[in-house]
Amino acid sequence: MDLNSLNAKFKKVAGGASTVFNRAVQFTEEKLGTAEKTELDAQFENLMQRSDKTKLWTETILKQTDALLQPNPNQRMEDLLYEKLEKKKKDRITQYEILGNAMIDAGNDFGPGTSYGNALVKCGQAQIQIGNAERVFVTSTANNFLQPLSNFLEGDMKTILKEKKILETKRLDLDACKSRLRKAKSLTSQSQAETDLRIAQSEFDRQAEITRILLDGINSTHAHHLRCLNEFIEAQMTFFAQCQQYMVDLQRQLGGYSVGGGSSSNNNISSGTLPAPLHPSAPPSIEVTAPTPTEKRQAKALYDYDAADSSELSLLADELIMVYKVQGLDPDWLMAERGSQRGKVPVTYLKVLE
Repeated sequence: MDLNSLNAKFKKVAGGASTVFNRAVQFTEEKLGTAEKTELDAQFENLMQRSDKTKLWTETILKQTDALLQPNPNQRMEDLLYEKLEKKKKDRITQYEILGNAMIDAGNDFGPGTSYGNALVKCGQAQIQIGNAERVFVTSTANNFLQPLSNFLEGDMKTILKEKKILETKRLDLDACKSRLRKAKSLTSQSQAETDLRIAQSEFDRQAEITRILLDGINSTHAHHLRCLNEFIEAQMTFFAQCQQYMVDLQRQLGGYSVGGGSSSNNNISSGTLPAPLHPSAPPSIEVTAPTPTEKRQAKALYDYDAADSSELSLLADELIMVYKVQGLDPDWLMAERGSQRGKVPVTYLKVLE
């Protein structure tokens, strides 16, 4: 390497060191309140604050949604490790499926021909259905909600942070040049300071424009995240609707196993369920096993109803049953039949069909 090249390299290194030193001095004096600081306009500051909020809340929502999909922190850490190693995550069985398999095994051991064994098998099958639905929900949410938010943080947001950092260094350079111009005593140093200031101002303005364009893009980012949020809610609605349907079907299947010929559930699944009416304190004695029917009519159950005792019949919303009046029965009640099951039901829970 010749002397000229070595000298040029030395000047470049020295110039870089000088720039870093000037930035450090400017930053320190600003903190001490002895140096002026170029302020950005209010609109630019609002854009900066909005980007900071977007980063903060996107990270928070991403973290909490991930915790919702996988409540076990150890498994979340394991999944993160697989992701960093660019390996496929483990396909884990869901808790619903674990419970479902246990119920099915127990039901088969007790004997699927017994009432309890058969009920356990049916319950287990329903739990496995819910587990499969949950798996679809998790996959959909990961692909359509978590991934876009993660891509934004790893892509656009990192670019914004990088350009904001560059803007801050350009701002420090600009203010350092202003400070040197104020302190210049000779015409030569003043002229050089003015030249440096024009260059610093030009670089600052150019970087501010680049950063502003990126910050303006937050609006389109919010619009995209809104679409992703809608997809997450739709997937969640589908999952909940499937779970409800599986439970409604299961409750109907278990109707024949409950005491008194009705469902043993205390939960009214159908929306709009009314509370059970007050039972007559001393209803007339009714022969449930072999009533004398008068003018049987078909009726539709408006709501779920749980039988209070063996003289009543439980109802499932929207099911069709046969009803009729019995002599001596309170007018607020009708006798109902569902196959071989019979019992009285409250009139307010029925719509008698023509």
